[in-house]
Amino acid sequence: MASIARALLSVSDKTGLVPFAQALAARGVELVSTGGTARALADAGLAVIPVSEVTGFPEMMDGRVKTLHPAIHGGILARRDHVTDIEALEAHGIRPIDLVVVNLYPFEATVSRAEVTREEAVEQIDIGGPSMVRSAAKNHAFVGVVTEPGDYDVVLAALAEHDGHLPGPLRLRLAQTAFLHTARYDAAIASWLGGELDADDEVDAPVPRVFGRPLPRRAVLRYGENPHQAAALYVEPGEAVGLARARQLQGKELSYNNWLDMDAAFTLARDLGPTGIAVIKHTNPCGAARSSTSLLQAWEQARACDPVSAFGGIVATAGTIDGPLAVSLVEGFLEVILAADLTEEARDILSRKKNLRVLTLDARGFRTPERELVQRPVSGGLLVQEADLGVESVRAGRVVTERAPSDAEWASLDLAWLVARHVKSNAIVFAFADRIAAIGAGQMSRVDSSRIAVFKATTPLSGSAVASDAFFPFADGVEAAAEAGATAVVQPGGSIRDAEVIAAADARGLAMVFTGRRHFRH
Repeated sequence: MASIARALLSVSDKTGLVPFAQALAARGVELVSTGGTARALADAGLAVIPVSEVTGFPEMMDGRVKTLHPAIHGGILARRDHVTDIEALEAHGIRPIDLVVVNLYPFEATVSRAEVTREEAVEQIDIGGPSMVRSAAKNHAFVGVVTEPGDYDVVLAALAEHDGHLPGPLRLRLAQTAFLHTARYDAAIASWLGGELDADDEVDAPVPRVFGRPLPRRAVLRYGENPHQAAALYVEPGEAVGLARARQLQGKELSYNNWLDMDAAFTLARDLGPTGIAVIKHTNPCGAARSSTSLLQAWEQARACDPVSAFGGIVATAGTIDGPLAVSLVEGFLEVILAADLTEEARDILSRKKNLRVLTLDARGFRTPERELVQRPVSGGLLVQEADLGVESVRAGRVVTERAPSDAEWASLDLAWLVARHVKSNAIVFAFADRIAAIGAGQMSRVDSSRIAVFKATTPLSGSAVASDAFFPFADGVEAAAEAGATAVVQPGGSIRDAEVIAAADARGLAMVFTGRRHFRH
């Protein structure tokens, strides 16, 4: 493999460009460049050959055509071990290009702007860039291709170590990264164009006609749901909001189950806000509370809901863990702690539990997106739906009983309804204004969920409010809640027996609110 003698640089993201080009030039590499990239290099005092000098044609049509030329692609695609390819280069006066450094127009950033016009978006569809990237990646046996600024140091280190050339394994990895780069780019364009088509879709549905794009693998996990199953984490590149941006500070590697449980804890903690704490076991809440006094108080109340299930659970908060809370957290066994931040004292205390996984996720990560699509695999396909986002106020619902809730009951109903959305169906949640008192989850019968919640309660439920994620099909569920001590109920309504359920509530002096919205979680 000959050493790198000639490089073509044409980048939209100029992060680290000048130092990288300076290092190449210091090795005697000739630099060919285009437009703004050439100006940036020239302004830094580097000798740059404009691409128009290589092609013999000026950049045309406002830059739409500048690198689509045999002098460029012939130099990239020529196979160095094919005599006929080399003869073709010599016959047409084309010099080989050994290194292609290209990243593409910021299409996704452009179309994410609310005020962007269609014409602006179309002009951000790169043509020459992907063509050069694909040419170089195809010919990776002889040509290096760099699409990520994060690879600049890797390339320079390899050139220093291997006498000015890039080893085959590195060229292969760079080529794979390059094809991922163009695949994601094309998928973003197709998605945007699909959005325009969706506006005229005969099926009125706010889901795209084409879904999915390549995702880079961030980590191979220890195993899947069980030790005999392989698993990995794939993450959206960039600054996407969400749990995958969390930073692990300590502890064992995260497993597939850890990530699933953390996701359930994260979404509930996000809804509870910075004064709340969620405790999760096997993706179901087993405790949740808020406190205007301290997160320590919220934790103590959340754990008290079901202390047996909290053992080995996941704890999450959108607030900051301080020293006193950290002391209490390490008293029992927890798998994972996720927080927006930790004080230095808390970090020191938690670090004494070496295997305890501790992660932080900043305020941006805890921000609720306006819209999100979630996916679930089925055999041979993929289900996609809008995420069940946002926390609606129970007070906006309809009081259907003779008695309306008191102020204290309204507060309890709000928290019960918020948490019920995060409990596997059929979900029954008893709550007071600041804490969850009992949870019944995942039963085939709603009345069984009610009975399980009552059975697991560790404190009296007198004066509590109860939430059901879907309507009560029979009066028995409301009767069971009343017998347990609940005084107010929130549910979607919509059963053919609503009248019977309302009558049962009135007979027992309950206040009942219909929200008109169901929150199944399968």
